[in-house]
Amino acid sequence: MNRVEGRVKVTGLATYAAEYPVEGVAYAYPVQSLIAKGRVARVDAAAALDLPGVLAVLSVADPPELAEDADAELALFQRREVAYRGQIIAAVVAESYDGARAAADAVRVEYEPADHDVSLRADHPGLYRPEVVNPNFPSDTEQGDLEAGLAQAATVVDVTYTTPVLHNNAMEPHAALAVWDAEGTLLVYDSTQGATTDRDMIAKTLGLPRGRVRVVARHVGGGFGSKGTTRPHAVLAALAARATDRPVKVALTRQQMYDVTGYRTPTIQRLRLGADGEGRLTALEHVAYEQSSTLKEFAEQTAVPARVMYATPALRTAHRLVRLDVATPSWMRAPGECPGMYALESAMDELACATGIDPVELRLRNEPETEPESGLPFSSRDLAGCLREGARRFGWERRDPEPGVRRDGEWLIGTGVAASTYPSKRSPCQAVACVRDGGFLVQVAAADIGTGARTALTRIAAETLGVAPDRVHVELGDSDLPAAPVAGGSMGTASWGSAVVRACEELKKDGREGRADTAEEVRQDSELARHAFGAQFAEVRVSAVTGEIRVSRLLGVFAAGRIVDARLARSQFIGGMTMGLGMALMEETLTDEEFGGFLRRDLAQYHIPACADVPDVEAVWLEEEDERLNPMGSKGIGEIGIVGTAAAIGNAVHHATGHRVRELPITPAKIVMARF
Repeated sequence: MNRVEGRVKVTGLATYAAEYPVEGVAYAYPVQSLIAKGRVARVDAAAALDLPGVLAVLSVADPPELAEDADAELALFQRREVAYRGQIIAAVVAESYDGARAAADAVRVEYEPADHDVSLRADHPGLYRPEVVNPNFPSDTEQGDLEAGLAQAATVVDVTYTTPVLHNNAMEPHAALAVWDAEGTLLVYDSTQGATTDRDMIAKTLGLPRGRVRVVARHVGGGFGSKGTTRPHAVLAALAARATDRPVKVALTRQQMYDVTGYRTPTIQRLRLGADGEGRLTALEHVAYEQSSTLKEFAEQTAVPARVMYATPALRTAHRLVRLDVATPSWMRAPGECPGMYALESAMDELACATGIDPVELRLRNEPETEPESGLPFSSRDLAGCLREGARRFGWERRDPEPGVRRDGEWLIGTGVAASTYPSKRSPCQAVACVRDGGFLVQVAAADIGTGARTALTRIAAETLGVAPDRVHVELGDSDLPAAPVAGGSMGTASWGSAVVRACEELKKDGREGRADTAEEVRQDSELARHAFGAQFAEVRVSAVTGEIRVSRLLGVFAAGRIVDARLARSQFIGGMTMGLGMALMEETLTDEEFGGFLRRDLAQYHIPACADVPDVEAVWLEEEDERLNPMGSKGIGEIGIVGTAAAIGNAVHHATGHRVRELPITPAKIVMARF
């Protein structure tokens, strides 16, 4: 299918959060803290209020009314204490955007600064063990005797990898438009990955019943996790609209997004792997060090993938967290799995080199019969098939295992492989299907963040009803529609699709309308280990003169259940692999040690891949039937593409040069330094 919303997007008719036409709209622009820690002593708004067109200044000097239990990142202007540089401490509302921005510059803020700490390190005295990691995994797990397994191993690898702060950088910046009506009901047009959950959080923050808040997000220009939870801009729009009795729009700049819309935590990861003479693991330990803010705890599940991947009699995973004077990290595409699998799959490559076993063969030798940590049977697992098919397509049998020996003039050539995995779950969802104007209307508060959700759900509904897709209209992106979970965790299609199937089945019985709520069905899901798997292969060319790295080929092979729509699936797999390429070679947000906050705050400095950066990228999948997952038999595909890519590229760089770079991103400077 072509995307059902394709025409309105390419003709400019699709309306995003900042674009809804509302009469009398005003604009709010935030004033952000210039210190990383301390206190706001005074806010002088006199000069700003004297400027023409300025309607109001909101600040910590006169805190607006919010719920006492409001989320700490959303409780705007409630406290004078500063938790991080870039925190919103005031905002100007004016008749125009330019007027609001100019007036924000005129607001004078006096601070009482304090010494700040923004540096993650593995020996930080503030490190502690969180009770759980995102979303609700135990922080630490251990089974078997790790030290005994390492002691009896024929080969031991003990390595540490680091990943930097990364930012999501969706094409559409975060924006919101808030409108209060005469009855005190709030309408928010927001750039969000979930209208239902966004409505609930906004209502909770403002101390309102859910029925008095409505969120609309019919088109969203990407999110990658940064729009998966409510962000301060939406609350700011609501507060500013209430204070001025006007509709108010907030559109964050690209630079502001780096401060207040979340980011991927940096990580320091130590792995210890032991293997016997046949290359079978005798022990595996994965410990991750991460950061959160002083405002709230967010602990990413970085070491959790190690609980899924390989058979070993001794397995230990652990997470340690430190609360720093930084903004709170959050979700970024494949949180946990992405940085965690980079380190694990890089360490597996080092183990392959140390044992002299082919990297594909080493992974095959350590295939588990059941999920290693839980012992649960897999609903389906075909990682072996992905590795074998990928090796066949990539021409892996022609690979010379010796690193640093293949050249084309100044270019060193290498190939690498890595495995990938991501959970395949679903959440409760509601949907309604009915007959309308000779066709069918399906309603569900899902979100299309550019993934093609409308198209996928249209296809699912049409197949269930036994009609042509052009007879089905799917309405989504509105919290007044039947409640739905966020587009996140690769659960969207599985969750929304299950409800759509059940609603359409009821419609076929009733003839007029069908309603579905999958809460009970999801609760009764059989206890199985549910995961998608894949294998990524990369070929790189590294200049022996400059250290420049070019990725000449990328291949991903995936086992992700039934593919609902091939065109959408290929787009998602390649999109994930492209982000993985950026993670491997380019993306990095630097922390400003002296002043706090982040450096490289726009796309001129935070580099992301372009088409020229990988001339040959291919994504394919295996036929996989898994009827125990959901009515479609589908697994999530939005995130697994990114998971193994960085490790595959890093492993290829080692194969090309003979040097192992364990600190992402792998830059020309690091390649050159590794040679001396």
